[in-house]
Amino acid sequence: MMDVTLHRVKYYETDKMGIVHHSNYIRWMEEARMDFLNRLGCGVKQFEACGITSPVVSLSCRYLASTTFDDEIAVRVFLESYTGVRLSFGYVMTHNGTGTKVLTANSSHCLMNAAGRPVSVKKYFPALDIELKRLAEKKKEQED
Repeated sequence: MMDVTLHRVKYYETDKMGIVHHSNYIRWMEEARMDFLNRLGCGVKQFEACGITSPVVSLSCRYLASTTFDDEIAVRVFLESYTGVRLSFGYVMTHNGTGTKVLTANSSHCLMNAAGRPVSVKKYFPALDIELKRLAEKKKEQED
């Protein structure tokens, strides 16, 4: 499953050169990831209600083309892998008008309790665990 979130570039997201500052792409990735998890029925609000956080463990971006004020960017997010504790997401951003690919990226996250210890998704969110396992298996099948 590849989920799409649309983002219209705001003026304040651009720099003195008139292009989007690189840090904003990471924000858009987070917006898309939050939308993705919400569509699966278990977003960050549910995590936090149980005292669970989802910190970024790793992040990698490849910037391919610039974007500017008022561009509409399609942020595609998909589950790359899932271990029961760790989730990895892939991202592809394209200019919605031209189809130009502007960024590819991935991020990894784990779920942690208030004491900073990793927790099992299955223990707190069994339905989400089932869906993430299904998506990870589907992704693996597509790669084979």
